[in-house]
Amino acid sequence: MPKRSEEMLMDLWMSLLLLWITCVPCVCMTPIIGQSKSTQTGGSAVVASGLGEGQRLLSRAKRGWVWNQMFVLEEFSGPDPILVGRLHTDLDVGGKNIKYVLAGEGAGTIFAINELTGDIHAMKRLDREEKAEYTLTAQVVNADTDEPLEPPSEFIIKVQDINDNPPQFIEGPYRASVPEMSAVGTPVTRVTATDADDPVYGNSAKLVYSILEGQPYFSIDPNSATIKVALHGMDREMREEYLVVIQAKDMGGHMGGLSGTTTVTVTLTDINDNPPKFSKSLYEFVIPEDLPIGKMGGKVKANDRDVGENSKSTYSIVEGDEQGLFEIVTDGQTQEGMLRLKRPLDFESKRAFTLKVEATNIRSEPGNGPFKDTATVKIVVDDSDEPPIFTKPVYQLEVNENAPINTVIGSVNARDPDSSASMVRYFIDRHTDLERQFNINVDDGKITLAKPLDRETDMWHNITVTATEVRNHSQISRAIVAIRVMDINDNAPEFATEYEAFLCENGKPGQMIQTVSAVDKDDPIEGHYFDYRLVPEMLNNPNFTIKNNQDNSISVLAKHNTFRRQKQEMYFLPIIVTDNGSPPMSSTNTLTIRVCGCSKDGIVQSCNVEAYVLPIGLSMGALIAILACIILLLVVLFVTLRRHKNEPLIIKDDEDVRENIIRYDDEGGGEEDTEAFDIATLQNPDGINGYLPRKDIKPDLQFMPRAGQHSGPNGVDVDEFINVRLHEADNDPTAPPYDSIQIYGYEGRGSIAGSLSSLETASSDSDQNYDYLREWGPRFRRLGELYSVGESDRET
Repeated sequence: MPKRSEEMLMDLWMSLLLLWITCVPCVCMTPIIGQSKSTQTGGSAVVASGLGEGQRLLSRAKRGWVWNQMFVLEEFSGPDPILVGRLHTDLDVGGKNIKYVLAGEGAGTIFAINELTGDIHAMKRLDREEKAEYTLTAQVVNADTDEPLEPPSEFIIKVQDINDNPPQFIEGPYRASVPEMSAVGTPVTRVTATDADDPVYGNSAKLVYSILEGQPYFSIDPNSATIKVALHGMDREMREEYLVVIQAKDMGGHMGGLSGTTTVTVTLTDINDNPPKFSKSLYEFVIPEDLPIGKMGGKVKANDRDVGENSKSTYSIVEGDEQGLFEIVTDGQTQEGMLRLKRPLDFESKRAFTLKVEATNIRSEPGNGPFKDTATVKIVVDDSDEPPIFTKPVYQLEVNENAPINTVIGSVNARDPDSSASMVRYFIDRHTDLERQFNINVDDGKITLAKPLDRETDMWHNITVTATEVRNHSQISRAIVAIRVMDINDNAPEFATEYEAFLCENGKPGQMIQTVSAVDKDDPIEGHYFDYRLVPEMLNNPNFTIKNNQDNSISVLAKHNTFRRQKQEMYFLPIIVTDNGSPPMSSTNTLTIRVCGCSKDGIVQSCNVEAYVLPIGLSMGALIAILACIILLLVVLFVTLRRHKNEPLIIKDDEDVRENIIRYDDEGGGEEDTEAFDIATLQNPDGINGYLPRKDIKPDLQFMPRAGQHSGPNGVDVDEFINVRLHEADNDPTAPPYDSIQIYGYEGRGSIAGSLSSLETASSDSDQNYDYLREWGPRFRRLGELYSVGESDRET
């Protein structure tokens, strides 16, 4: 017999034994019949027991049920239905005609009752994990009439558990991690198994955990299922991952219990327990002396067995770089140390360097100092042909703007740093001196003036000077020369703007007319100071005077109040402005002063000489209003005259006289031609949307009509008069309607007869067959006969 069957059979026998011990005494007890009272366990009934027929005593007695719950073993599958229990009542005595009735959960399907004996049997195999108990009701009724003899009573049938479900790890398989080098007993993770059996009854659901695989590295608590580290010094660099098999067994781990397993994958996480290590203790590099600043000259690498942040290191130069020529930085991708230049190398100064480089871990574990390693780097400088070197990268020179041509402004100097010390030649980059304002001596670098300078035009000139080796023209270096043009006093001051002053004729003496200031294109170091004075011939000017405002400006003042526009409308006041340069420069500027009429508040209203123009006293505003009215009247008169002229000779479209001329030499518009005088039918109906307007052209010729013939005094020849007028109208190109181009190429559409035109006919008349004209209807039958007759005559 298989082991599984033996275990189930043993569990079955144990469950039956327990059921017999606990349930049979209360289920199978029979009532005490020989007493006047029955054993009472619940319910009520009216019974009479142990009395004679003549002495029946009615009393209220409880139903004699001797049970309260029943048990049935799960998973029992015998050849016959299993007896669950027996019902019995005090009414079941002698030959009393009663029967037991069962109702509730599973009644009639899962559970059946013997109506006579009250035995309850389980008809099906039960599973406690599906349903643990059933609630039913039992009742005693008359076997003949089904009349209840007692009220129904409720009871429970519980399914007795057996160990038929193994433990299961619902959340498995598991993954867990623990830092490497963890101490023994460090918790890793916890697993959980579940058992569907009854945890209350027996040990079917009592689980015990154990490790099947994974020792001696890990252990597990048998009750809490906590996995712990069991081995000291577990190193991730030696082994990173472990597979642990966990078993959970029920029945408290005893023989016969069921078991289930799961796996736990334990990963050792990294800690910084390994220092960086250079792959070599000595690195050697050859670096050319013309290596650009910031470019890499070599790489070093320190390896670290750790991973992630624990493996990252920083590099530094700890010895050998007293001049600060080098730096070493970490490549974030490769974790290499890149040696770069911070300052230019000079083969002629120093040809070799020995550096000590250190690699240090970025992170360190608590309690441990940072891990580090060192290596030696030897650098040999390779000589290169270097371009000349200027003594300064930028030169700043000064020159006066009045300096003569060929004046030496300054000089630049460059040398060849190589050991060969080649001669150097100097040139000006003409892209920076397009006007060729300066020259340079190719041998000594002296810069001279080639054209006159003007500070007011350009204050600074920035040019680029190149230095080239004589023996190697490809070696070129550049320097910037900033030339500042120094100012001299070569510009006279002048008025800041074109002033036009206004003087009120009713003003008071001493009134300020205008404030005048000056500007000077020069820029003296001590600043500007201007002196203002009237020209000598107007020092005793009777009308105006000037006042210095002590801020490089003056105020022009009136001397009297007798200014009148009728007397003099405009005054001119020449003023001399002198600067403080060396030598001083001056200029004469004229201030125009206009006499104006002002309001009482001194606001200028009019500056024209109105007294002469308008002796009657009209103001300028009134004059403008009168002129505007005159212009408006002229415009109205002009429009009125235009309207009274004869109507133009051009005929409008809606008055086209050609609609009154009936012509019979055109084909018309077919069946669409319903209006005989509508000239629109002669146009293409397809072009209606894009209607082509009539193009009347008025001829340039002016026709002089002949004198008409007049009738004699004794009669009127009307016929001759009409013919003459008709002849004149036909031959007069200036008479309307003018020549007009009309298109008659469209023959209409919609007629079932089609086109009668022969213009588009490719064949001759002899090739035509006109019999089809007879089929077009009565209108064309006669035409068809005529054509047919003509055809037959030709054949004859």
